[in-house]
Amino acid sequence: MDFKKRISYRIIFLMVMTIVIIVPACNSKKTSKSEFCSENDFKSMSKIDIHCHISVERGAFMDQALEYNFSILTIITDAADLNQSIEEQERMVLLQRKAFPGHLAYLTTFSMDAWDSDDWQQKTIEYLEKSFAKGAIGVKVWKNIGMVEKDKDGKFIMIDDAKFDPIFDYIEKMGKTVCGHLGEPKSCWLPVDQMTLNNDKKYFSEHPQYHMYLHPDYPSYDEQIRARDSMLSKHPNMRFMGAHLGSLEWSVDELARHFDKFPNMTVDMAARICHIEKQSQADWQKVHDFFVKYQDRIIYGTDEGDWLGADPDPDKLKEKVFTVWERDWKFLTTDESMTSWEVDGEFKGLKLPKEVIEKIYYKNALKWFPGI
Repeated sequence: MDFKKRISYRIIFLMVMTIVIIVPACNSKKTSKSEFCSENDFKSMSKIDIHCHISVERGAFMDQALEYNFSILTIITDAADLNQSIEEQERMVLLQRKAFPGHLAYLTTFSMDAWDSDDWQQKTIEYLEKSFAKGAIGVKVWKNIGMVEKDKDGKFIMIDDAKFDPIFDYIEKMGKTVCGHLGEPKSCWLPVDQMTLNNDKKYFSEHPQYHMYLHPDYPSYDEQIRARDSMLSKHPNMRFMGAHLGSLEWSVDELARHFDKFPNMTVDMAARICHIEKQSQADWQKVHDFFVKYQDRIIYGTDEGDWLGADPDPDKLKEKVFTVWERDWKFLTTDESMTSWEVDGEFKGLKLPKEVIEKIYYKNALKWFPGI
């Protein structure tokens, strides 16, 4: 082979190798773009808001949800300050389900009234049985357990009380999921001026009955968490969603520890995403990596809804929930610099991979709440 031919072959070989290297690289760039959500995905992607409260008949909230491709899990709560009985809340939910079939699921709850009576357990199970027959896919337990309700001896009733065991056994037997708002943010035990999040300052200033700093004789934060964890240890096979980041909002490390200890525990982000934003200011990479590692254990939720006392203007109600949905989406799907009234200072979005977003917004809800 003469010199010119050898040079020609080498040139051809180099050209082929260049193509082999460049083409996959180009394809890789295209693939990497699709690994993250676009702005258009906000409306087109199927999503579930796992923590809402709808207890009125008007359809404004659900109309807005459907416009932005959200299905809703609405939660009935045993809260005296709602000024609405459990039964009335359920009646409203059933009307909404009829008006928006296939887009609205619900969690029932039970009353703590007559706790000391001998037939409380039986009546509670009977009530849950009726709710399950009507379509409830799970049960909510609220912070009145541990913060409000007392037994006949004046002792606070905690969630790991043995009297609850047959209730949780029944829920597990029926294949339902428990959602627990137990305890409050850790800052609830601080003076308002020492709280780090503005939404906590606002809420506890307006709800002093739940501001535990003002009630030093009530169970402590650690006692609330220990009681919840004790209950989970007694019922390891029961699916449990800790509402509001499981009252562990202050530390992704603590959340990770609980996920590792309790494999049937998940959490929603309702009204606590600001705590994630705050932590990301200190260590963005740690927070980002936590979401990627535990992508199967986190579910999107807002604590928004439509209830007695909500804004009577349906357009303002729609605007409010849209603002929350849009802001949260931006934080989770982009790495843009952001601000919020809830958090002092700027923070950067997490820009989670699309497969993680699909789980947080949709797939995890299907897994943890069968029938949703």
